[in-house]
Amino acid sequence: MQLPLLTLVIGGAASGKSAFAEKMVRQSGLAKTYVATAEAFDDEMREKIARHRADRSGQGWRTVEAPRHLTRALTTLDTDEVALVDCITLWLTNLMLDETPWQDALDILCDVLEHTATPIVLVSNDVSGGVIPENALARAFQVAQGRTNQRLASQADLVVHVTAGLPRVLKGMHLANAGAGDDGDMWR
Repeated sequence: MQLPLLTLVIGGAASGKSAFAEKMVRQSGLAKTYVATAEAFDDEMREKIARHRADRSGQGWRTVEAPRHLTRALTTLDTDEVALVDCITLWLTNLMLDETPWQDALDILCDVLEHTATPIVLVSNDVSGGVIPENALARAFQVAQGRTNQRLASQADLVVHVTAGLPRVLKGMHLANAGAGDDGDMWR
């Protein structure tokens, strides 16, 4: 399956978006690079990262850790590979916690994405369905995440929203009729 140059997979927490994005990347037939943006600040996150690594173990993934320097990681990719960035939400969180101007970092990311010849699949949380948070940092994050998703979606060739493990194309090519089941159809 040929992937577009830029795909955005969005969904809520535990929606199945990462599993769906990984399946897309595996079905591309290209060398796979997993660009991880998570940092293990507590035991729960350490366990989650270990679980994700174990899930990818033995499947030929190359992992690049890029909790803050995402654009640097993306500029090192070869044109014969595909990158899965999991996830934009944690990258944005890391920037905001470091008080890095996220808008500037997003501008640079969008410029790199615009000029890449490598297919990239971005995973991001959709925060548009939530309530308005009660504290200022959470409200600022919700606004930043929403604006980031809008910007990336406008630039992406394919945007897929995943809910309960079920993908829905919001923008771009429609692959729903390509193949069937385990023989290459990522939509089943």
